[in-house]
Amino acid sequence: MSSADDLKYFMLIAQPPSHGYLKPGQICHTHKTLYEGRKKRNDTVLPVTFIGETYERDLKADLLRPLSRIAAELLLALEDNAERIMALAGQALVTSLALSKGSQVFVEYKNEWLTGVIQYIGRITPCTRDPIAGVFFGVELQGEHKGKGQNDGSFSSKNYFRCDRNSGIFAPFTRIKPKDSKTPMSPKTSTEILKSGDRVAYFDEKAHHGMVMEIVDDEGIKMVLISTDKDEEGKVGGVKQVPLDYVIKEELLNKEIGGVVDSAEITVGSLVKVIYNGPVYGIIRWIGYMPDFPEKRAGLELENDCGVSDGTLNGERYFKCAPKCGLFVKLSSCKPDDRFSVSKETTFNGYYDNDGENPCVEEENVPPISSEDVLNRLTGCMKGVQGHCNSCYMDSALFSLFSCSSVLDSLLFKSTKKEDKPIQNTLLKEIVNPLRKHGFVREKSVMKLRQLLQKRSRCSTYTTDEKDPEEFLTLIMQEVLSLDPPLKLWNQSGNNGKVETSYYYQIFMDYNHDLVLPTVQQLLEHSFYSNGLKLAEVPACLILTMPRSGKSFKMFPKIIPSTELDITGLLSHGPQPCVLCGQLASKECAECFRDAVFSHTGFKYFCSTCSTQVHSHQQRQGHKPSTLQLPQGFLSSGSDPRTPPREKLELFAVLCIETSHYVSFVKYGPQATDWIFFDSMADRIGEEEGYNVPKVSPCPEVGQYLHMPLAQLANQIPRDMEGVAKRLFCDGYMYLYQSRSISLYR
Repeated sequence: MSSADDLKYFMLIAQPPSHGYLKPGQICHTHKTLYEGRKKRNDTVLPVTFIGETYERDLKADLLRPLSRIAAELLLALEDNAERIMALAGQALVTSLALSKGSQVFVEYKNEWLTGVIQYIGRITPCTRDPIAGVFFGVELQGEHKGKGQNDGSFSSKNYFRCDRNSGIFAPFTRIKPKDSKTPMSPKTSTEILKSGDRVAYFDEKAHHGMVMEIVDDEGIKMVLISTDKDEEGKVGGVKQVPLDYVIKEELLNKEIGGVVDSAEITVGSLVKVIYNGPVYGIIRWIGYMPDFPEKRAGLELENDCGVSDGTLNGERYFKCAPKCGLFVKLSSCKPDDRFSVSKETTFNGYYDNDGENPCVEEENVPPISSEDVLNRLTGCMKGVQGHCNSCYMDSALFSLFSCSSVLDSLLFKSTKKEDKPIQNTLLKEIVNPLRKHGFVREKSVMKLRQLLQKRSRCSTYTTDEKDPEEFLTLIMQEVLSLDPPLKLWNQSGNNGKVETSYYYQIFMDYNHDLVLPTVQQLLEHSFYSNGLKLAEVPACLILTMPRSGKSFKMFPKIIPSTELDITGLLSHGPQPCVLCGQLASKECAECFRDAVFSHTGFKYFCSTCSTQVHSHQQRQGHKPSTLQLPQGFLSSGSDPRTPPREKLELFAVLCIETSHYVSFVKYGPQATDWIFFDSMADRIGEEEGYNVPKVSPCPEVGQYLHMPLAQLANQIPRDMEGVAKRLFCDGYMYLYQSRSISLYR
């Protein structure tokens, strides 16, 4: 006879068609060696021996739920088969596996929950020829509940532990609950509260189904009146009164033990998405039950090595995959891979085939993806905008501008010339709406836009060659859709000055500066100072490109992105605070801009008193401060002259370039770490006939670096930065800022 540890244990969970005398809930076993051999041969039939019997029966493996030895022993303490099925669907079994001698618990006795401590865990029935027997918990009652039990630690004339008279109780795990639980409710009924109208299953020798009519109290026992699908005589719609402990919601039965339905969409070979430290994607390689887990499990081979195994768990192999690409989860946690749900295109290995149908068209206008939906809808492989044939400059620009921001949505809805309407419709219905609704845009949609722009611009290389993002944005915003320029600059050169308009601002730096590790704020201020510029008004969108000498040389090895851009001092006609006392300024001194005594940031504005004091210094006596023009009626409007309002823009995206390839970072939510990284060509499937795989990844490390003190950040070595942060700080090319007060969607 084999030892108990040499055996593999199972519970019968469905009625075998050829063995009517067997009942779901019975426990059986087979030898581990025999089980492993059948498994390797993919044999669907197992020879098993049921507890209480000595001969084997051949049963289909899908009728059997694997159990660990201790789980099988705990379940054997329940005499009723239907109660075992119910217990397997609940959490009490899992909870009880963590209990040990000395654990403080509640124990149920005579419909009352009593407090006590576990003094014994083991069998209390006579030895039999079976390899295992039911395991009970011996509890010594404590405190006010002493003397309310049934024995002194003895059972059937055998002593298992010692305690005061009538202070001991032996109970199965379904009547035990850890004392640190919030409420001492029955594990069988605490999982779900039933109400009238619920669809339920109930058990006698097999499962039946019906609908709850009422829950009644019958001499202290909760009973459920059920309108049955069929009663004992086969009559439809009969009424059955069943104890509450033998009733479970159908949805829980389906979810927990797989006894009724499993989603037809999720099978071995399905491409699925699960949440595991964020959304991850993979293919199901195995589905089944595992010892000690009450739900059906799925073994996934993940796209990336962010898992925990190579397809093994607790020493047992379920499938094979690369190290750290295996993950085991609840089957109910798996959802169909929604990256491929945007339309019915032909797919190849789960990805889009370039020879499929036309691009996805979404007629209904969709707002930007909310911060709550970004991780589920937008992150993962085959997310964002799919790259193709040097399109990364356009992919990154489109993703940055439209995925999570509405600042330039006026492009999508403004009236335009008839001949340019197809370009606007393609941008809105085939790129922006699908991106926001599904989190994915096919390369065909972008290629269609490129073809239309090529025809419109009479540039024969628009569908083949790499361009600059600003070249694309200028073409579509200025030449095609004629958007009012968001940037209005006051050029102070000349006597009267003039307003110039632009769609973006290229930062030019003279070489007479002492900036080593500049912020975007400092670069913009120095550039405005050098070129005699101010802002004529607050822009809804400010697009900045960084200083470079040619396409390869970067003027600064590292630039610190300013998460907020304070443009108060850059406005040509607006109230300014004095840089020394904070009161309303009346003077500006251009010569003081470079004076390190004040700071490396900000134009230098002074009130009359501070200006007199500052310029009394012999080094500044030659400065020529100019008088500021305040907005008409400012002082009489009730505003506090000591605290002029500040105007700030927030950073919402950064485009980066390295070796002619553009990627982007997008700030998608209010938290400091709410950043995602997008690469339209992160991977590739196949060679010439293949396709690029775009990817969007959460990058919270970016926010952590951005909010470091500047001195600490300056000491960071780029190559040692975590994740993709190095690319943001070293390869930043275009910075996109927006005004929250000027937004289409509020």
